[in-house]
Amino acid sequence: MAGFFSRLLSVGSDKELREFEQITQHVNDLGPTFEAMSDEELSGQTELFRERLANGESLDDLLPEAFAAVREASARTTGMRHFDVQIIGGIALHRGMIAEMKTGEGKTLVSTLAGYLNALDGKGVHIVTVNDYLAKRDSEWMGQIYRFMGMKVGLIQNGMRPAEKRTAYAADVTYGTNSEFGFDYLRDNMVTRANLRVQRGHHYAIVDEVDSILIDEARTPLIISGAGTKSASTYKDFARAVRGLVLDRDYEMDEAKHTITATDEGLRKIERNLGIDDIYADMSGQLVNHLQQALKAQYMFHRDQQYVVVDGEVKIVDEFTGRIMEGRRYSEGLHQAIEAKEGVLVREENQTLATITLQNYFRLYDKLAGMTGTAMTEDAEFREIYNLPVQAIPPNKPVIREDHVDLVYRSIPYKFEAVADDVARRHAKGQPCLVGTVSIENSERLSRILDKRGIRHSVLNAKFHEREAAIVAQAGREGAVTIATNMAGRGTDILLGGNPDFLAQDLLRAEGIDPEEATEEQLNQALEEARKTCEVEREHVIAAGGLCVIGTERHESRRIDNQLRGRSGRQGDPGETQFYLSLEDDLMRLFGGERMDHIAEWMERAGMPPDEPIQSKRVSKAVESAQRKVEEINFSMRKNVLDYDDVMNKQRQVIYEERNKILDGKDLTEHVSDVTSDTVAREVANFCPAEASPEDWDYKGLEKWLHELTGREDIPEIDENLDHDELVDLVDDFVFSCYEDKAARLGNEIMATLSTQVMLRVIDTRWMSYLQEMDYLKTGIGLRGFGQRDPLVEYKSEAYQAFSELVSTMYEDFLRTILRIEIAIAPEQPAGDEGFSKATYSGPADVDGDQGASTLRRVSAPRAKQAASKAVESAGKTPTPSAGKPRTYRKADDPDPYVGVGRNDPCPCGSGKKFKNCHGRNR
Repeated sequence: MAGFFSRLLSVGSDKELREFEQITQHVNDLGPTFEAMSDEELSGQTELFRERLANGESLDDLLPEAFAAVREASARTTGMRHFDVQIIGGIALHRGMIAEMKTGEGKTLVSTLAGYLNALDGKGVHIVTVNDYLAKRDSEWMGQIYRFMGMKVGLIQNGMRPAEKRTAYAADVTYGTNSEFGFDYLRDNMVTRANLRVQRGHHYAIVDEVDSILIDEARTPLIISGAGTKSASTYKDFARAVRGLVLDRDYEMDEAKHTITATDEGLRKIERNLGIDDIYADMSGQLVNHLQQALKAQYMFHRDQQYVVVDGEVKIVDEFTGRIMEGRRYSEGLHQAIEAKEGVLVREENQTLATITLQNYFRLYDKLAGMTGTAMTEDAEFREIYNLPVQAIPPNKPVIREDHVDLVYRSIPYKFEAVADDVARRHAKGQPCLVGTVSIENSERLSRILDKRGIRHSVLNAKFHEREAAIVAQAGREGAVTIATNMAGRGTDILLGGNPDFLAQDLLRAEGIDPEEATEEQLNQALEEARKTCEVEREHVIAAGGLCVIGTERHESRRIDNQLRGRSGRQGDPGETQFYLSLEDDLMRLFGGERMDHIAEWMERAGMPPDEPIQSKRVSKAVESAQRKVEEINFSMRKNVLDYDDVMNKQRQVIYEERNKILDGKDLTEHVSDVTSDTVAREVANFCPAEASPEDWDYKGLEKWLHELTGREDIPEIDENLDHDELVDLVDDFVFSCYEDKAARLGNEIMATLSTQVMLRVIDTRWMSYLQEMDYLKTGIGLRGFGQRDPLVEYKSEAYQAFSELVSTMYEDFLRTILRIEIAIAPEQPAGDEGFSKATYSGPADVDGDQGASTLRRVSAPRAKQAASKAVESAGKTPTPSAGKPRTYRKADDPDPYVGVGRNDPCPCGSGKKFKNCHGRNR
């Protein structure tokens, strides 16, 4: 069905190809114009193109001239002039397609056309490769063209410093690997200062070996994780410290609201048991969180009710079904606190700090394109997931490679002996052989057989490094035998007779000269000798039949088999391919079904010797059927990963967008009035619901919450005759006044910095807790299928509820932290001494962060702004987007009719509304 769908969607591809050919002819017609230009005139075209763009022309308008300019620049710098089919490929890339071009057609050079054109608007182009070696090679090799045309080229490598990456991303064209681009995106959304971000948006990406990156690697999401809080001993200490407390004397508990707090007497007792002077002096809030979770574990969670202990492991019991919830754990340290209480192993774990799937990362780009030798078999997936149609580009020269029918043996040992026999025959006549395997184990097995026969060979696997690329590049030399896993050396061209550039380096090393330190004369001499050798060997290899690619097993995906076949027969070269199969191969055994059993029975009945192969269309059909089956399964797995990540994707975008607004200067102090109103309204409704009778209102609980939120002793006395709205106004005014007092003491500049840093810290800690919660949920959600419930639907529902909770409580976390954190600035010290700024946080935070000293070294009072920033590195809890309109303030002497009006007074405009809900709303 998927194949039919792909063919249906590809009906118009021939029409597009004809259009591309017409554009290519236009590029050809412009060739003489650009050939006649001097180097200065040619490189100056970039500035002219940019001016035309600024004046309203489109990239499509500029395409023929830009491509003609790049073609000429390439000829002058690299010595390579784009073929017409490469121009067609460049047009496909510019149109946001996947250009399917056979191996050896020069895809690396094709990328320069679309890369240059799309870099003209200055927003940056990302060229994505499969490994660091290819990224470095291509940035240097193709970079010559871009630099000649006056563009900057950047390179992203694993382990680079952020400052270097920032420079690389600022370039017009940036080369790097998919994982580095993705991880940099995640890291950019974890920074606490705007100037620490390295990326500058996602404008246009060209993905080389697009099937490898967007299909093969897409099953595994990118995850940045950090060690969980290494505090197993702390959990145990707190579990001991809270034992034996007395209800209503040492702690107070409301089982209905699921809250528990230690009284002053109980707190002193716990601190004495721990040997700690003041739990609340810990700025990070870790100790407060340990206390809260230990109390919950000891007095609110009971064995064989909320949880059970099985084989030394604490497992949660579903409160609705009574079933054990496998793979689920309580969040925020509660599970560890229960483990400490029960005396079982406290499991410390890595915490997910940030995560995204490759699919969702690459869908961030405004325009995406790709190139590979094999994409048509996955056309439906590319269209569905990435909205990327596949355009097959005809080869520059006809393919004359001979693809032999598969040879099928009854057992694996006979198959490998037959492969060795074939390699030996071809090696003896000088024909190079590239033997593809599906695993390192099979590579080593074949290598041992060839060793016994005395046949020299190289063995490679898909680890991707420079030496591997050099060996694969020489796989076309006379008599060469190379064993490689199917993915090894992708992106490296195999030239018949060998690659003179790599051979020249080998010749220098043989003479004891480091190629990096060789003189120009030594390099030229080695290169000349290498070219002569390769030319002679090329003639011999062509006479022997060209490169022979031998497959030792069918891969799960037809696309990987096609990749292997495509290593032979590049650019009209002769070549052969032959696959050796066995009925015992994993693919045949697991997915071949009854058809394979019938074939095995037939071979036995026919009395065929075990070392004699068969060539049968029935077998070929069975193999293709098995491959399609596996492809469908793998697609389903990738789709499943994406479906779950899609649930979080919009939430991630909301969080990251809010973070970036704050980093870019959003003034949080203007939103405090709305933050206060929202938080107070929610909590008052919790303790004193409007629909309930005032006699049932929990005034004491509201006062305790207000004390805990603000850290103030002067809580206003609540008149029990107030109605619900009046009560909200009373509490709202008090909380807002606490903020205004703090702002007046610290000053606007410090308060703004402090608010920014607190909000970022709150967002990060809440988001990390949320990711951890989702990890646990995802682990066990599949079991709900047994209860006839769709796990994905259940996951969406619970994720929505969890995120709603995150959003609704973040403002409260922000207020709690901002109202209780204190910054004390030491006076100027005499010359030679350093001043100190001390930041202390006197209240519960429930946040992740390092425990430790709260003293921040500073030289003088004017740098208190930095102290504010650092003070909240470990304090705070968790927020998200600020709703509401900004509030502005005026000085008392401003000619403003609303100056001096109280927030709860009637609005002077005569609307009958309170001032804060009318003209005071935006002030």
